[in-house]
Amino acid sequence: MATAPGAQGTALPASPAPQPVRPATGTAPLVLTGARVVLPTGTVKDGQVIVDGARIAASAPENARVSDVSGHWLVPGFVDIHNHGGGGASFTSGTVDQVLQGIHTHRLHGTTTLVASTVTGDMDFLAQRAGLLSELAEQGDIAGIHFEGPFISPCRKGAHSEELLRDPDPADVRKLIDAARGKARMVTLATELPGGIDSVRLLAEHGVIAAVGHTDATYEQTVEAIEAGATVATHLFNAMPVLGHRAPGPIAALLEDDRVTVELINDGTHLHPAALELAFHHAGPGRVAFITDAMDAAGFGDGRYMLGPLEVEVADGVARLVEGGSIAGSTLTLDRAFKRAVTIDRLSVEDTVAALSANPARLLGMTDTIGSLDPGKYADLVLLDDAFDVKGVMRRGEWVVDPQLG
Repeated sequence: MATAPGAQGTALPASPAPQPVRPATGTAPLVLTGARVVLPTGTVKDGQVIVDGARIAASAPENARVSDVSGHWLVPGFVDIHNHGGGGASFTSGTVDQVLQGIHTHRLHGTTTLVASTVTGDMDFLAQRAGLLSELAEQGDIAGIHFEGPFISPCRKGAHSEELLRDPDPADVRKLIDAARGKARMVTLATELPGGIDSVRLLAEHGVIAAVGHTDATYEQTVEAIEAGATVATHLFNAMPVLGHRAPGPIAALLEDDRVTVELINDGTHLHPAALELAFHHAGPGRVAFITDAMDAAGFGDGRYMLGPLEVEVADGVARLVEGGSIAGSTLTLDRAFKRAVTIDRLSVEDTVAALSANPARLLGMTDTIGSLDPGKYADLVLLDDAFDVKGVMRRGEWVVDPQLG
């Protein structure tokens, strides 16, 4: 959960959510033809994607059904590595059914792979949540767990409860990793705190992403964390010192190192467009991952919500703590991040697809199954119209949002 830096860009209005469809499995192979298909090598005009079962196929079987989707874009399903909830449900506190509702809400908006993020809480409670979420990961509902807190700086706590924060003692970090039963994907740390560097090394040894975030680190301290194995910047710019000409802080260190992927919340509230452009220019399109940092209100609406023990007011789609006014995550869905990137930020469709699909898939070590529309991978795809609005979402060969093709 981030705290915004001040200047705000132009936000997109919320669009009506597509309606879900749950068709039966076992349908005939499908050839989607005529679309602009975005592949790792570029965009193919009048291209096609062949779906056979849960996978993308290289050639069409004889019994394949052909559907013309001319005038549309076909892009890989979106991959969100930082998401706290949606559809009125919290991944930190919701029941299993509520968590599944939150996951489904984001699928309606094109997110076919999602890492469930928790917020700061008591260690025993977080360990219990890790057990629940790991079961959903084992079932394939989520791609794993991201612990954002409690190992963060009280100076940059954002929408986290200060009394529950603690230093990143490696023993505590190990407790959460063990509770996640192999499904911990990422831990956000203020690596300048006591135990921070040792915890980064521990995470790297266990194949868990160490992310620098909610930090008050200096440039030099951040460089040390990267050398120890940190590879992600949690919502770059937010909840960290500003970039200074004499004290460049963590932002400069994270942007300059090719080993680091930077998360960006592209909702028009968390980042000024110039900050997003700066990140893309210095990190390059291969090192940016768009995230939602979504909370319960994503895809649900304005109102009062609880974020852990903290009360949040959502008004006009912006979530803020009732006490203090800090921005408390977002109500973003990744389809809106996509549309904003290409229509307001003027990024290329190809670079946007990389930030929403290929780059986060690579971070998760899942490029053999997701992140592009290559044959052999899961048939996770999003059908967009010329205005970049979602018309269809497919996950593992089944329509989540049915475009009603002929």
